[in-house]
Amino acid sequence: MNTRLLLKIFGLLLVIFSFSMIPPIIVSMLDNQRELTPFTYTFAILITLGAILWLPLRGYQQELRSRDGFIIVTLFWVVFSALGAIPFMVSSSLSMSFTDAFFEAMSGFTTTGATVVSGLDLLPKSILFYRQQLQWLGGMGIIVLAVAVLPILGIGGMQLFRAETPGPIKDTKLTPRITSTAKALYSIYIVITLACALAYWAAGMSGFDAIAHSFSTVANGGFSTHDKSFAYFDSTLLETIAIVFMILSGVNFALHYGAWHSRSLKAYWRDTELRTYLWLLFLASVLVSGYLALSDGYQYIMSDIHHGSFQLVSFMTTSGFSVADFANWPDFIPVLLVFSGFVGGCAGSTAGGLKIIRVVLLAKQSAREIRALVHPSAQLPIMLAGTQVGEKVTQAVWGFFGLYVASFVVLMLLMMAAGVDHITAFSAVAACINNVGPGLGEVASSFAGMSDWVKWLSAFAMLLGRLEIFTVLVLFSPTFWRT
Repeated sequence: MNTRLLLKIFGLLLVIFSFSMIPPIIVSMLDNQRELTPFTYTFAILITLGAILWLPLRGYQQELRSRDGFIIVTLFWVVFSALGAIPFMVSSSLSMSFTDAFFEAMSGFTTTGATVVSGLDLLPKSILFYRQQLQWLGGMGIIVLAVAVLPILGIGGMQLFRAETPGPIKDTKLTPRITSTAKALYSIYIVITLACALAYWAAGMSGFDAIAHSFSTVANGGFSTHDKSFAYFDSTLLETIAIVFMILSGVNFALHYGAWHSRSLKAYWRDTELRTYLWLLFLASVLVSGYLALSDGYQYIMSDIHHGSFQLVSFMTTSGFSVADFANWPDFIPVLLVFSGFVGGCAGSTAGGLKIIRVVLLAKQSAREIRALVHPSAQLPIMLAGTQVGEKVTQAVWGFFGLYVASFVVLMLLMMAAGVDHITAFSAVAACINNVGPGLGEVASSFAGMSDWVKWLSAFAMLLGRLEIFTVLVLFSPTFWRT
């Protein structure tokens, strides 16, 4: 491990992160300086600490290895969540414990959307904006931003990019240079965010709410500026706009780039993962809405359709927004919603979950094993969009799935050992490891009632889900530290 290189990069990332305090400072100044101190205080801490680490080593040059990339990315999410918790602890409006503040910051950065905060409608705008901004930064990843705008890192950014990017195939670059790839992704991300904000504003949201909710929508995060989430607006038009942008944000951003670069929509329809994603969204939405209508959920069938579709899309894209008290719907629906979060969105998107491409590959591999029982000598390659999938990828998918299940079981058992009932424990782990946010039972709306131990377990589950298991668990391997 190259300690000097790690300190140099980490210091520079801290300096970058310090500037994320400026927008909340501006919002506070526009809001009669309410809660200005937490952000000026945090800005001073971050930029000072970053400068102390970076300046003495700014001239040091060394190639970054893959192992170093895993360490930097994992430590980045943990340390930045700890530092990002400072405004929540310092705020006189919240006065949160470190555990609660860390949970809230980790939930924001990982775009999970689980919360321990209530009374959102009464909080200062600077605090509300900061929560939303955390999700937007975490959606694409601040390390990807650093690789995009700071080639002065003087390292091979692919190691950082690969350690943070979701999906089973991590070496694909949109452009010859990794910095150009990161810039391309962030350009698409910003454009979609602006389009979402403008659509919300045109449909009736205030300017502040439109910007704030565009951040969490495009990041598929789920934080809101109101306790009732999207139900606060009571607008079918706004909910429809949210559905569109949640779905768009659950699509591989490389596909968005390909469509924009080629000025053609053909790239979308040729993609197996996207077609599967849209079909699953459609069929599951019909199932939820239909069951809700048969159960006399709402007076009018159109209300069943738009409430059911919104909640299904929100869960499957792991956004976590809510327009109804879904936990009190017929039991079949909340359970189906939770399981849709396991599937998640597409690889290379801001959505969490297993990812559609992994679900497709797992299904194809299972079908191949069944065919192999009938034809044991046959050559049965796995094909995807007319191309054979390499065995290295298929093995990685099975390895990921195995670790995912094992991690889920261990975390659930630990929560149950802490006194949490099985329904709450199952849904809490599902909500966090899939980066969905809301669960069932005691965590249907908030994690505030959970013990500190459960909150720390939940925060760890969020980290596992955001960095897709391997990036975190590899650090616990003795082999990793020996080589």
